[in-house]
Amino acid sequence: MKKQIEVVKTLLDALPYIKRFRDEKVVIKYGGSAQTSSDLKEKFAQDIVLLHTVGMKPIIVHGGGKSITDLLSDLGVPTEFVDGQRVTTREVMRIAEMVLSGEINKEIVSLLNNHGGQAMGISGKDANFLQGAPKDAANFGYTGVIEHVNARVVDNIIEDGFIPVIAPIAASNTIGHPGFNINADLAASKIAVALQARKVLFLTDTAGVLDKEKNLLTNLSIEQTQALKADGTIIGGMVPKVDACIEALRGGVKKAHIIDGRVEHSLLLEILTSSGVGTCIEL
Repeated sequence: MKKQIEVVKTLLDALPYIKRFRDEKVVIKYGGSAQTSSDLKEKFAQDIVLLHTVGMKPIIVHGGGKSITDLLSDLGVPTEFVDGQRVTTREVMRIAEMVLSGEINKEIVSLLNNHGGQAMGISGKDANFLQGAPKDAANFGYTGVIEHVNARVVDNIIEDGFIPVIAPIAASNTIGHPGFNINADLAASKIAVALQARKVLFLTDTAGVLDKEKNLLTNLSIEQTQALKADGTIIGGMVPKVDACIEALRGGVKKAHIIDGRVEHSLLLEILTSSGVGTCIEL
């Protein structure tokens, strides 16, 4: 009986957050270990379906850099990175789209459906949802930035009761152009702003933003975050994530979170508990 009472207490603790975020859009950038561990994939799918069932509107934007690199290696296609971003040649673009829009996107959709959700996978090319432009064609090839988000495309999917799962490939206005490979963190930020999401969350392979002594910083303002970048505390792969958080906040998103995707049910812990997990950045 004691165990059952603890379960009830947990549900009651979550109730205020369920009420607060009901009918709110929540954009989740899905990547890192959470996307490669079979067990964590299952837990992630369970979290998303639960959030959707209690009335929230989760929107998933996924990466897939490791899978792209692995397939490029298997096919003997060279790949290059500049400042942490992939240089996307035409051949790399074909493979990136194959992995992102084909393999990974449909795997996530199937997982969600198998756990009782109704998911629909799209890429930014579908209905011109994401319009892209070159980041720097001379140095990065078909690596792009998002110029426009047609929010109505995903709003229609949500209104029909589906969970959108988005591959970060953007369309081009040029006929015959293969499109653009988009950084998934920055895609999640742009999509969150365009859809007027309440929150944007980034799953990563660290506990969150850490100070120089490797202690977790649980709450940060934009100004504090920029200061940590300036003094070299925030470096490497964390930089595009905090940049994406800042862009989302300045675009009207209420809160941005960087959380540890290696922790089981980290999404539920962040959204439905008072303590939360990871780092919250807000205005």
